[in-house]
Amino acid sequence: MKYFDAHCHIQFPPYDEDRQELIVAMAEQGIGGLIVGVDKGSSRKAVELVQGHADLYASIGLHPNDTPEEEFDRDLFLELLKDPKVVAIGECGLDNYRPSDPESEKARQREVFEKHVQLAIESERPLMIHARPAKGTQDAYRDLVDILTSYKKEYGDKLWGDIHFFVGGIEEARQLIDLNFTLSYTAVLTFTHDYDEVVRFAPSTHLITETDSPYVAPAPNRGKRNDPRAIPLIVEAMAAIRGEDLEKIRGDILQNVHRVFKLS
Repeated sequence: MKYFDAHCHIQFPPYDEDRQELIVAMAEQGIGGLIVGVDKGSSRKAVELVQGHADLYASIGLHPNDTPEEEFDRDLFLELLKDPKVVAIGECGLDNYRPSDPESEKARQREVFEKHVQLAIESERPLMIHARPAKGTQDAYRDLVDILTSYKKEYGDKLWGDIHFFVGGIEEARQLIDLNFTLSYTAVLTFTHDYDEVVRFAPSTHLITETDSPYVAPAPNRGKRNDPRAIPLIVEAMAAIRGEDLEKIRGDILQNVHRVFKLS
């Protein structure tokens, strides 16, 4: 394995026609991946999909507001966690992007997120966190840091993980890195410079790449379906932003992935 997509959704319907061909192509290019569930159905599908594929793994969880009517199903997640290919808990977290959401929605999200945190600690898995602040703010990251800090005081090294699609600033990055969370970046690095300062600031020990596919296609394919084969372009962009050797960055990211997700 040369590359790793730490957050993709290739179990989603946009891949129904060519999913197996994509998986073969990923293997040929040395691209492993973490298939991330966002609810009960997609979590089950993620676990089913990774079977028999050495470099594919699953993460299980409930997205903060994709399916607000769905309840956190602890019994199902405990059952899925019996599979050693399940290496993370999430996608879970806090999403404040919708300004019309009432305070009760924030309270609901926090309660569900804390159930994921408790499950991650109990199962000794890292968290795969979705945090999206309200426009023009960093509010979701502030709330996230408060929650994680509280648990970190009690559980220490039993709490760690990755912040998916990180869009925070240097201060938010510093706080999350201090809590032993990595920051993952998508192909946005190929078409905007909004995150360059933070990418340069973060130590290479805390950077990871992801596609969030089928979303966020890189510059050559914007507006089209994305997939994990975009990872080499993201690594190239990250190396260019940091002014570092491409192979060094690629190796550092792969080492981070093995450490965070405890891959064999």
